[in-house]
Amino acid sequence: MANSTLNPAIENVREEVINWRRHLHQNPELSYHEEKTSKFVYETLLSFGNLEVSRPTKYSVMARLVGSQPGKILAIRADMDALPIQEETDIEFKSKNPGVMHACGHDGHTAMLLGAAKILSEVKEDIKGEVRFFFQHAEEHFPGGAQEMVDAGVMDGVNMVIGAHLMSDLDVGKIGVVYGPMMASTHAFWITVKGKGGHGGMPHETIDSIAIGAQVVTNLQHVVARNTDPLDQVVLSIGKFVGGEAGNVIANSVEITGTVRSFDVKYREIMPDLVERVVKGVTEAHGADYDLKYICGYLPVVNDEEVTKIIEDTARELYGEEGLDFPKPKMGAEDFSAYQQKAPGAFFMIGTRNEDKGIVFPHHHPKFDIDEDSLEYGVNMFVNAVFNYLK
Repeated sequence: MANSTLNPAIENVREEVINWRRHLHQNPELSYHEEKTSKFVYETLLSFGNLEVSRPTKYSVMARLVGSQPGKILAIRADMDALPIQEETDIEFKSKNPGVMHACGHDGHTAMLLGAAKILSEVKEDIKGEVRFFFQHAEEHFPGGAQEMVDAGVMDGVNMVIGAHLMSDLDVGKIGVVYGPMMASTHAFWITVKGKGGHGGMPHETIDSIAIGAQVVTNLQHVVARNTDPLDQVVLSIGKFVGGEAGNVIANSVEITGTVRSFDVKYREIMPDLVERVVKGVTEAHGADYDLKYICGYLPVVNDEEVTKIIEDTARELYGEEGLDFPKPKMGAEDFSAYQQKAPGAFFMIGTRNEDKGIVFPHHHPKFDIDEDSLEYGVNMFVNAVFNYLK
């Protein structure tokens, strides 16, 4: 670990950041239920002093650090919600809430931003401009907490916004920087194929929803393969197919759930019609009916070039070329994009994978964990990016 790059203030806050993360990990709360989490964050921020702390929405927290000199406004965002997963790790501070787990690193995000807020609150006289700290609820659940916070006015006047994600596929000690499109726009759809149930030995008296549903799934793969530009990055995946109760009974209906991911916003207009055309065509051809619900979720995360350059330069100054990584864009989604609609912004990655410690499980896995050494890197990046921008 590159301890030589960490100033004394960041070294001093290290244990607190780890303890905050462990407290949050042990007490996870789901999206739109972050009552105790937001209370903990609110009270911790108040204890620092020099911060104007508020509750923009029911489950979010914002702190403002207004410097001693006028200047630009930089916002930094962390998310706080957990996932509906039963934890299977053997760490001593594992989740105390059955079926709820911080399996995506949001506990670490919150702890890192608390650490940065504490350090920066102690050097108010050195701040030229303003820093806003967003502690956001409900990143994991559409319509997402980011848009609610934006609607509440947290981005009013902001000149630049940054955020980071701990990444399980990036080694600890690495900062991942992506220019331009970084994370995809997300869509979700729910299909019900309505047939006519009956005896499995007399299929001619039925309208077989399972057989028809299987054709719907197969034909939906042609939406991307034959209706989108091969040079565009578009994915359509089916994650759920449910129907039937017994092997000798033809089901009345089948439920199909899927997702679409893309980087080009034009597909938010195109894909709903393409999906419905397939579903309608297949079901009508076999005398069945259907219901379709299609939602366009988060916009793609597209990093601003100038803001991303500040992140890259900060990482290079702190950790050198060996600390930098330039990963490919990901088809995962993030509602950080809501902030980027209001001001130039960049989202970057902080490596947390460590094979020597057995920290290798992916996000949303019941054995997911982070190397807590990565937390210092996040605090360090946030603090130094503030000064690199506001100076």
